[in-house]
Amino acid sequence: MEIIKPAELKQRVAHQEKPYILDVRETWEYEEFNIEGAKNVPLCSIPDRINELAQLKHAEIICHCKSGKRSHQAAKFLLKNGFTKVKSLEGGIEAYFNLQSEGPD
Repeated sequence: MEIIKPAELKQRVAHQEKPYILDVRETWEYEEFNIEGAKNVPLCSIPDRINELAQLKHAEIICHCKSGKRSHQAAKFLLKNGFTKVKSLEGGIEAYFNLQSEGPD
C-alpha cells in the first residue's frame, strides 16, 4: 500500500486537483471538521458499502482518519477487494491540518 504525505495532499488540493478522499472516521468526527470534498464512510461501514465504491476500483482513493491507523486498515481492505490505487494519508487529518497551520516550508 502506498502512503501519501500531508504536504503532497495539501499541494494537490491547493492546485485544484480532486482526488477521491475517503474519510473513514465516524460521522460525528467528520461533522466536527473535515478536508473539503472528502466523502465520509466510517471504517466499520466499508464492507457493507463497498458496492457504492465499486466504480472507483481503478481510480485513486486517498483514505484518511484521525491519525492514520483506521485509514491504513481501510486501504488494506480495499486493496484486498480489488481496488488498485489506494493510498493512506500519513498521520491522518491531524497531520494535514497541523501542516496547514504551519504554512509552506
